[in-house]
Amino acid sequence: MALSPELYGTPASRLDSFVAQWLQPNREWKEEVLEAVRSVEQFLRAETFQGEDGLDQEVQVLKVVKVGSFGNGTVLRSSAEVELVVFLSCFHSFQQEAKHHQAVLRMIWKKLWTCQDLLALGLEVLGVLQGVPDALTFTIQTRGTAEPVTVTIVPAYRALGPSVPNSQPHPEVYVSLIKANGYPGNFSPSFCELQRNFVKHRPTKLKSLLRLVKHWYLQYVRAKCPRAMLPPLYALELLTIYAWEMGTLEDESFRLDEGLTTVMELLQEYELLCIYWTRQYTFENPIIEDCVRKQLQRERPIILDPADPTHNVAEGYRWDIVAERARQCLKQDCCYDSQGNPVSGWNVKRARDIEVTVEQWGYPDLILSVNPYEPIRKVKEKIRRRQGCSGMQRLSFQKPNGEWQLLSSRSSLAYFGIFSNTCISLLETIASEIQVFVKNLGGESHAYAIDPKTFILSLKQQIEDKQGMLRNQQQLEFRGQVLQDWSTFGSYGIEDSDTLILSQRNVRRVPFLHS
Repeated sequence: MALSPELYGTPASRLDSFVAQWLQPNREWKEEVLEAVRSVEQFLRAETFQGEDGLDQEVQVLKVVKVGSFGNGTVLRSSAEVELVVFLSCFHSFQQEAKHHQAVLRMIWKKLWTCQDLLALGLEVLGVLQGVPDALTFTIQTRGTAEPVTVTIVPAYRALGPSVPNSQPHPEVYVSLIKANGYPGNFSPSFCELQRNFVKHRPTKLKSLLRLVKHWYLQYVRAKCPRAMLPPLYALELLTIYAWEMGTLEDESFRLDEGLTTVMELLQEYELLCIYWTRQYTFENPIIEDCVRKQLQRERPIILDPADPTHNVAEGYRWDIVAERARQCLKQDCCYDSQGNPVSGWNVKRARDIEVTVEQWGYPDLILSVNPYEPIRKVKEKIRRRQGCSGMQRLSFQKPNGEWQLLSSRSSLAYFGIFSNTCISLLETIASEIQVFVKNLGGESHAYAIDPKTFILSLKQQIEDKQGMLRNQQQLEFRGQVLQDWSTFGSYGIEDSDTLILSQRNVRRVPFLHS
């Protein structure tokens, strides 16, 4: 087979031809590989594995799923690596899978040597491949060309049941995943059909872009840095899909050179990436919401698996190497037009716009569309245009631990780790006023504007107006000290954005005396 020409020497205008001629697999080769793999699938479905190492039952294969490039339809020519996820009868929970994963791998390994069909194909077991999770890997030969095919088998718990629904999985599936508290990604194979379908049903043109990006990654990144801890191909696939969705609004007609340029530009700014989808899991369940929000607050890059909310597929890898290679790619012919000008990429934000609900006492909620990387001062400008604020705007949000934090005009929501829909509190103050937060014993907090020179009683009156608790029933504390009505805030050293604790005190009742 002739060697493919260098991508870097291919003009941008020729990328479609490059993909069709050199990256798109031909049907005969693909069928040869799949025929060899069918022997593996038949072996797995036909065998009954005897339990060992704590498994006191016969183990049967419930289903075999092709995943990876062969499963989702983005395989590259001559890339004969096939990944199979095997759902087994012995796994009834994520915890059981974690407990018996290694024992099952050993059982499959032993049984491989009894399969005459696979031995006839030149079976060579390479061993257990350490990964997330661990897998069994071996090679076989195709009958036609004797080309080695690398097969990877991953045992998994069938968390989604007998069939994959078109709608979202039941939230309890993800709740049990989160409660299993496994290493991120260890249980992702249980959701492999959702992962596969997320890519598989995309337009043909997008799959061409996916092949182009993967070819670049394998040839110019992995091949050059074989020992580096580089991101998985799945992360590059998700990044490319995000670029297409946001850059073209899912248009099926686009230019490959613009798509390639866009992906390279995004890779250069990997430290700003926060990418996620909520097609399979939403924020309606509080456990799932808490899990996803915590993921989105972690160090970037963040590319959250659309099928597994516990797994940031971008975490822990040498993205700096990928970014440097992307920078080099943008200098090559494949990213320049016929006039010698750099190809322009799509306008893709490094994070999705989110919905911000602005709450202000005495006013209806204001809902804004905001990008997490917009400066807070621009958010304030939007509020002023919509609501006509005249005083100084004080915006704050409640952190997961319940504390309130002031949003500085010079910062952005991204600075505070806010990448999903959120509520913020708006308080207008005048020059002499500061903002304090009043937190009750139930954890609920409200913001108030006070003048440090005024009496504590003035705040109690605001609390009565806003929350309905009578002044004489309120007890306010600051740093363990009870605040007296006729003392000033300044006398207690209360400063801007401090938190006061509100509780209800018992009021002595004067008995009514009968004459």
